[in-house]
Amino acid sequence: MPARPDPLPPAPPGHRRRSFLALSGVSAAAFALGTGRAVADDRTTGVPADPFQLGVASGEPEPDGVVLWTRLAPDPLAEDGHGGMPLRPTSVQYEVAEDERFTRIAARGAALATPELGHSIHVEVRGLAPAREYFYRFRAGRDISPVGRTKTAPAADASPAAFRFAAASCQAWYHGYFTAYRHMAEEDLDVVFFLGDYIYEYAINASNLWREGVSVAAAHNADVLTLEQYRLRYALFKSDPDLQRLHARVPWIVTSDDHEVVNNYAADFPQYDVSPEDFLRRRSVAYRAYYENLPLRAALLPSGPAMPLYRRLRYGRLAALHVLDTRQYRDDYPCDGAATGTCDEANDPNRSILGPDQERWLFDGLGASDTTWNVLTQQVVMASIDRTIGAGTSYSFDQWDGFTACRDRLFDVIQQRRVANPVVLTGDIHRSVAAELKADWTDPDSATVGTELIASSIGSNGDGTDTDSLGPIWLSNPHVKLYNARRGYVSCTMTPTELTSDFRVVPYVQRQGAPINSLARFVTEAGRPGLNPA
Repeated sequence: MPARPDPLPPAPPGHRRRSFLALSGVSAAAFALGTGRAVADDRTTGVPADPFQLGVASGEPEPDGVVLWTRLAPDPLAEDGHGGMPLRPTSVQYEVAEDERFTRIAARGAALATPELGHSIHVEVRGLAPAREYFYRFRAGRDISPVGRTKTAPAADASPAAFRFAAASCQAWYHGYFTAYRHMAEEDLDVVFFLGDYIYEYAINASNLWREGVSVAAAHNADVLTLEQYRLRYALFKSDPDLQRLHARVPWIVTSDDHEVVNNYAADFPQYDVSPEDFLRRRSVAYRAYYENLPLRAALLPSGPAMPLYRRLRYGRLAALHVLDTRQYRDDYPCDGAATGTCDEANDPNRSILGPDQERWLFDGLGASDTTWNVLTQQVVMASIDRTIGAGTSYSFDQWDGFTACRDRLFDVIQQRRVANPVVLTGDIHRSVAAELKADWTDPDSATVGTELIASSIGSNGDGTDTDSLGPIWLSNPHVKLYNARRGYVSCTMTPTELTSDFRVVPYVQRQGAPINSLARFVTEAGRPGLNPA
């Protein structure tokens, strides 16, 4: 008899004040045990063989520790969303070592993987040394997981010589192989920033399954709505070996965009003909599945359809990392839901893509920052992009162009408080773009406020091309210095004096084995925002 599927949580009004426990039925004990805080017993009997098929991951690096993640799933594509696990808690042991052979153990412990959280665990390891490489592994029953490698951040007052990171986004599994991740894993990175669209909610069928040589069961040919379906979709995407290898190679810092829930949603507005109650129910289970499948701290646990995703990390005195959420708190689309065009409402001073609380948090954090660089990792294009060549104007209201007053407030803070070296990392558009952020978009000679690096997709939209019909439109905006429609990512090296950004692309993803090429390289000098070809 198949396991009973998890029910959808209710979606009452005032959801932001309702606890995650009330909305999802996750007990406080089940959640705490999944973080590795305490385990009173050793429930290792009856664990199905080979439970680590979704791999291992680490994330949220701090000077004294990281989050270690795994999710037990001996049958990851089981359609009930439980991954082949019995509906009971299972003890998972973990070890952290200074060497890959685990002869010098730095930390060990156990956590309970519970069915309420899809048998995932999020162990928050503390007491590690700063700026140090560590190795980790898990054991459940008789099985030992693959070994993962991670790094802690430098001490808050340290002055590291360099910070190596990559930015990636938009990994539609059905559109192509994640070959770019294979190449990214060969780089010596400190962090991977993932900028949104870890999964896509669309039905998968012959019309969009472009990844050659694969097939999927009929259960995948449906829009994702329930917790079981979201869990299944994560399992499918996480089955990619290159994604698993990169997760096991380097810690990730993640944020979500729209497709982790549904295309183009804006706060509580779904953009589709469903009731607010049904949408909030969907957002509740989507956020829950997101938490279950990524290496996130307990502080980011969703509370029903609300998830406190924006946060700040630090890489010594070199960089402050401001992780933004431009989806959950934004105002709805202006002009009766128009997605593009010209619209006075887009310039309404009350509109925000961040919401008032996140705006205040960001502005205060930027103003108080004492680091050489300030990195904003976020989802949608910040640069203003006029989409009409010649006379007239047209803009995308899904991006910061739909919230011009909010962008102006941000730029005012950067200029008035003399925020050091702002760099914006963006995803969403499935294109590699480099742009300068201008104080006055109508004057190319106006001050450059910051630099925006837009990572192309890992797989979304298939192979792509060097240019497309949008290329001339984007490049007609003088502050845009690069446009390319291939798949890839941005690889960066940040030092106290400069940021080098290398846009890397692959020629195809619909079949395996693509090489990697360096498309363009830019240098941004500390104290001189902008893009200089290298």
